[in-house]
This record gives sequence, structure tokens and C-alpha cells, in this order.
Amino acid sequence: MNFIDEGVVDVRKPLLAARFPFSRADQLNDAMKWCATDYFIKASIGERFEARGIVVIGESRQGKSTEIQTMLKAFNDGTTIMPDGRPAIIVSCLLSGKVTWKDLGIVILEELGYPLRGRHSQAEIWSKVRKCAELQGVVGIHFDECQHVFTDAVSVTNQKILDSFKSLLKDQHWPLMLIFSGIPSLSTHIKKEEQLDRLLRTVAFEGIDLTREADKEEMLQLIFSYADKVDLNVDSFANAEFPERLAFAACHRWGLAIELLIEAFGLVAHAPDKVCSIDHFTKAFSNISGLPDGYSPFTMPNYQNSFDQTKLMEAYDTTRKKKKAGRKFTQTN
Repeated sequence: MNFIDEGVVDVRKPLLAARFPFSRADQLNDAMKWCATDYFIKASIGERFEARGIVVIGESRQGKSTEIQTMLKAFNDGTTIMPDGRPAIIVSCLLSGKVTWKDLGIVILEELGYPLRGRHSQAEIWSKVRKCAELQGVVGIHFDECQHVFTDAVSVTNQKILDSFKSLLKDQHWPLMLIFSGIPSLSTHIKKEEQLDRLLRTVAFEGIDLTREADKEEMLQLIFSYADKVDLNVDSFANAEFPERLAFAACHRWGLAIELLIEAFGLVAHAPDKVCSIDHFTKAFSNISGLPDGYSPFTMPNYQNSFDQTKLMEAYDTTRKKKKAGRKFTQTN
């Protein structure tokens, strides 16, 4: 028995592979070009120097990680050559919870293909990080969900973390460009260390605001772009009301809007006429939020008064965590 639904594969694969060219990508790429050019110039001089970095901030589900990974894929394609003749590489690590500086070093070593065995001091671990990075031509590190390394209160631990990040940028043997990404509070923590902050450029991923003409145009392009990937006719959604309902349902997060589009268009694979309707978006909303079928901003007349955005975001996060936990349970059984 074949358990692969080919119809769903044909629809969802191009949707999941798609990357919408948001204007914010230009800001991110410009910041990366600023960092890399500065690094190249200083490295070519051959003297001790300070590297620069980027702070990418935005609320969760704004698409920060996807945008950064798209940029890093382009950066790591072998075309960015450093003065020593080697292609430049930036590695990325996800900080999924509270970690110490020592733990962070171990995670990065694994990304560098050097898993540690036995007991090692923090100094030994970070010495190995620097050495492995230099040997492999790694010139930067991306710390995703970086807010997790900081505590909410002002503490000595936070200051040590900030000092440690600063030391990576200023390392006398092999300085590293750093990319930090996380929620807006991350920027607040980093600004507490002036020397670190001045070496960084901030790129903010703002939420959907359809009072801005640029966002309104980008939302329509987003809808039609994803529909085109699977040859769907969505002309009926080109009215002023639907983008507003989609933005609201997505809690004004671009990443969530894309998730809803992919889920809704994916459901069309089972529709007899292959025509996308508002019912598909209602079902998609239920699938992603975990709320009851039929109870959605896409169909309710007074939807703006019927949903609390904070509680709706909590529902999205709860459903996502349950799905992740389910996948982990399946993989371990």
C-alpha cells in the first residue's frame, strides 16, 4: 500500500519550496554586504581587526529564520571569496532554550563537524571553535533565537554573554562576523553593551500594516505568487476585504500569512474542481491554530471583535509545540 498522497505532494512541494522576494530581503542583503566587505578589506590588510555583525529583530512567525537561511545559502554558495583564496562560510545554530556560554560552544562545534567527547573546560571549547572556524574558512556565526541566552533581569551572566560575543568579533587571531536574530527584546539586551552595539547593524522585520500602500501591494503579490505556484485562480480574493482578513488571521505576521496560504492551497489538492474557496482558508486556520472548525476570521462578520490577537497567537504557538512534540515522539518510537 502506498501511503504517499501524490496529489498533495504535487501541490505542497512547490509551495514549501517557494521563496517570496520581500523588500526586507534587500535590507538584510545590504547589511550582509556591509559586513562582508568590511571583513574582506580588513583581512586583506593583514593586521588585527574587528569584525562587524547584524541584529535581525521581529516578532515570532515574521519569517526571520527563513529569510536569513535564504541569504546564508547564497553567501555559502562558494562565490564569496576571502583574501586567503577560500570561499567564505557562515554557520548557523538554533538556540531553542536557555544555554550557557559553554553549551553554546559545544553546539557550534557540532555545526562545524567536531562533536566533543569527554569533559572540556569552557576555555578549551571556545579555543576549539576558533581553531575549527579558521581551518574551515568559517568567517561568521548566525545565532537564531538568540534571546534565549539572556535572562530577563539585569545580571552578571548577561554581561558575560555580551562580553563573550564582543570577544568573537574582536578575536586577534580569527575574528568572526556575527548574526543575531530574535524577538525585539534581543536588541534591548545587546544595546546594554556599547562596544558590541556599535559593531552591529540592526534590521527590523515589521509586521503587516495594510494602511501602508507598500504592505498592501506586497500582500496581494504574496497571495497571487503562491497561487501561481500551483496554478490556482484566486481572482475572487483580490478584493480589499480578504487581505485584511488574512492579515488579521495571521496576527499581522508575514510568516504566518505564508503558512496559512500554503495550508489553504494545499487543501485544494482534494477539492473536486481544484478551485480555492474561503472554506479552504477556514479549514487551514483551524489546522494551524487548533481552534474549532468554522470559527475563523475568514467567515465571521465581526471577526476583529471576536478574536483576541494575543490569545490567538498563544493558540498558534500551542498547536505548533504539540505538533513538534508529536514528531519527536514518533521519531523515538
